[in-house]
Amino acid sequence: MKKLFYTFVFFVFCSISYAQKIHTISGKVVNTSGVGLENVHVINLNLVTGSITDKKGEFKIKAVVNDTLHLSILGFKSIKIKVTNDWVKFGNSNIELTESAYALEEVLIYPHKLTGYLEIDTKYIPVNNSQRYSISGLPKGYEAGKKGPGAINKVLGAIFNPADLLYNTFSKKAKQMRKLRKMKEDDEIRKLLSQKFDRDLLTSFLQVDKQELEDVLSQCSYSKNFIKTANDLQILDAISGCYEEYKVLKK
Repeated sequence: MKKLFYTFVFFVFCSISYAQKIHTISGKVVNTSGVGLENVHVINLNLVTGSITDKKGEFKIKAVVNDTLHLSILGFKSIKIKVTNDWVKFGNSNIELTESAYALEEVLIYPHKLTGYLEIDTKYIPVNNSQRYSISGLPKGYEAGKKGPGAINKVLGAIFNPADLLYNTFSKKAKQMRKLRKMKEDDEIRKLLSQKFDRDLLTSFLQVDKQELEDVLSQCSYSKNFIKTANDLQILDAISGCYEEYKVLKK
């Protein structure tokens, strides 16, 4: 009986150890016709590592059983998949992505005709009037939107009165926030985020929805213009910087 018990314990221990071991897994990303997709970004949301598919649609990435992989490429719907025991044991796995259907956005035509003279035509380029303020002694500036009488008060309020929203978000998502530094250090992830504006990967990683993400950035004193126009890498840097300042203020 004891021998059977020890055998069972040994089997459970080996299973747990195997599940927690970091493996290099491989896969192939294809479209609905079975054709391999090149340049698909594959991000491990747990280990915070990235990979990209080759010309055949194949990739390799380090992962632990039950890790979540996020796959995305322009023109296709992003998906998240779990790393299973079978995938680790038996090797390659084919992953199919579905094309996205994009609705045509409204196009605004301005009543300005180009003259061919740079000095004249550049006057018609829209100017970003958002203001960013810096205070002596603080390492970073603060985005306060368009210049106005309440802008400075908004900046000072953000510095000296950390919002409850930040506390609630950052304290509950401390584990995800600590991984922001890893995201910033991974070249593949940075390259991907610099090309994206949909916040899809960021919301998946931080486990918040887009509205929550915008609310946090707003409380960090980033203007609506910045929130709407920045790429995902800029948003990552903004959230990361805000979190570092929050930790200092919390002390």
